[in-house]
Amino acid sequence: MKLKFPRRAFLAGAALSAGLALAGASASAQDTHSFKMATGWSGGPLMEIGAKAFAENVERMSDGRITIEVFPAGTLGPGLKVSETVNNGVAEMGHTWIGYDWGIDPTAVLFGGFAGSFDSERMLHWLYRGGGADMQAAWRMERFNLVSMPLFIRTSEVFLHSRKPVRTLEDLQGLKLRTAGAWLEISKSMGAAPVTMPGGDVYPALERGAIDATEWGTLWENISPGFHRVTKYVIIPGVHQPTAPFELVINNDAWNSLSESDQALIRDAAFKTTMDSWLTIGQEDAKALAFFREQGNEVIELDPEVQYEAREAGLAWAEEKAAENDWFKRVLESQKEFADLWKDSGRYRNVKVRQ
Repeated sequence: MKLKFPRRAFLAGAALSAGLALAGASASAQDTHSFKMATGWSGGPLMEIGAKAFAENVERMSDGRITIEVFPAGTLGPGLKVSETVNNGVAEMGHTWIGYDWGIDPTAVLFGGFAGSFDSERMLHWLYRGGGADMQAAWRMERFNLVSMPLFIRTSEVFLHSRKPVRTLEDLQGLKLRTAGAWLEISKSMGAAPVTMPGGDVYPALERGAIDATEWGTLWENISPGFHRVTKYVIIPGVHQPTAPFELVINNDAWNSLSESDQALIRDAAFKTTMDSWLTIGQEDAKALAFFREQGNEVIELDPEVQYEAREAGLAWAEEKAAENDWFKRVLESQKEFADLWKDSGRYRNVKVRQ
């Protein structure tokens, strides 16, 4: 026998079910979370307008439901191994430069920038509109079991703060410089003697003369570490690093503990922090060159030959890696397609002006 239910009762039941589902969703959206964030920095803009700014944005956007305690490099784990600290669950989140993991997979530097990269504006477009951030997330999950998204981006870095003048390829020969990522290999192929170390170790190494020079950040970012006090020369432009996107890594279990709406909130906070960092650094860099001159530093522009050679060496290095690494090849091809799409942008965007 077919049972008949009154339509009114059916609708009331449906409304009740919908109400309960909505209440459940609302309760889920109100979950509270407290996370620890490991970083690769002891202070400076990367900490203040990067990691800490992100934590503040998340807390504000979640009305205080999600809090993130930010720890300086070395507190929860080594500054160059933030992804490992997060993967091990010592911290739920981390702020790092993705290129530090290039030794595990060189694909990392394509997301973090290297001598063959395009500038920061193009990198932002590729990441957020050209599919780059999606590729980064897929690569990190497959290779490291970590959730990943951009967080903070630099404009072109200073090539070197140096105790010795550097203008030519000859000046690079045997130069003991601190660097990271692909430039370790590329600069060595050009005759330099590169080493790597966390940011906090660079100043004392320069002061002692253990290294001759360092690259680190942009003009403005390099004021706070005080490199100008232990070096005489500021070498520009940063052909080794035309752009430098940084990264938020999140432990997979911690990410899965968040509701979909809170995951979207994290993404929005990371995007806001990244765009704010780009705008702030661009504005402050414009003021910083005068600061170094006032401090008695000599500003040197690299010979065009060095600039050309560095980029060509970077592109050649990338082709070698692509031939032996499928992920590297896929990402490099995506960047090449993007560069081709933008190849005429200078013609329709740049207006020539008298200097």
